[in-house]
Amino acid sequence: MPLNKVDTLISHCPLVVEGMVINGHKVQVSMDAMKTGWFSEINDFWPGVSLSLELENTLHREKSQYQDVLVVQTKTYGKALILDGIIQCTEKDEFAYQEMIAFLPLCSHPNPKNVLIVGGGDGGVAREVAKHPNVERIVQVEIDSTVLEVSKKYLPFMGVGLNNPKVTLNVGDGFEFMKQHTKEFDVIITDSSDPIGPAECLFQESYFSLMKTALKPGGIVCSQAGTAWMNLDHVVKTFQHCKSSFAIVDYGITSVPSYPTGQIGFVLGGLSTETNFKVPKRIFTEEELDKMNLRYYSSEVHKAAFVLPRFVEKALKSYRTT
Repeated sequence: MPLNKVDTLISHCPLVVEGMVINGHKVQVSMDAMKTGWFSEINDFWPGVSLSLELENTLHREKSQYQDVLVVQTKTYGKALILDGIIQCTEKDEFAYQEMIAFLPLCSHPNPKNVLIVGGGDGGVAREVAKHPNVERIVQVEIDSTVLEVSKKYLPFMGVGLNNPKVTLNVGDGFEFMKQHTKEFDVIITDSSDPIGPAECLFQESYFSLMKTALKPGGIVCSQAGTAWMNLDHVVKTFQHCKSSFAIVDYGITSVPSYPTGQIGFVLGGLSTETNFKVPKRIFTEEELDKMNLRYYSSEVHKAAFVLPRFVEKALKSYRTT
């Protein structure tokens, strides 16, 4: 890479600082890696592992009230959103995450008309939820307005979801919002970053208890729950927290190459004992899938998401309700 291009990347990315600590977790962006035109994600939440992306340009960087917000153009993965040094999504593979966190719960509910999204400031989840033909109303609560504005400007392939007429945006705290809105939603989707920084509270038992109060009878929740390959204890703990409030709980997975280990999972909880996450209630035809531009999700992929490796099943077995 030409020296002037490296200098541009460095000058527009003050994130190149060693040893940033957030809620006890060390997040580090390697100075050496940035000097060679690469972004490297280093975080002791997944110790000994680092994903590196070759950069073409830094598009935007600012410090919001809550976190460091960075958007870069990468050579292979397109545009990428990075919060506090952690990759949130990339243009190449974001659909695998967004479609699954949206359609796993939506297709497990008999009639998901009213949906709450907590987080999801990039707009990708809203984009996917709005595609479901039964969904009439989407309320989204995002604490960081900077992420919303940056996504609309630099990540329009996801930010378009924020402008959907079904979506009502609220900038604020998801906890406080749900305290004021009880028994209102059929499905609640929590699209959070990892459990460090401003998202840490979204993985606690109290959060699942609060979501329960905001659901209508038979309601369903779905929350990002990390990867069992690096954070099995975290997966189990999140599963337990969900089980403390919900009659039926399960854990499903999807493949996202730009995430640590290339895989991430979701914990789903249902108020009704009739809920079976493994078998979708709504099955779309190939024509419907094409019309909705679903590139990852299908009824077959839905079922496969809950077929887990034995080591994960064994870890969750004693906490399962079914």
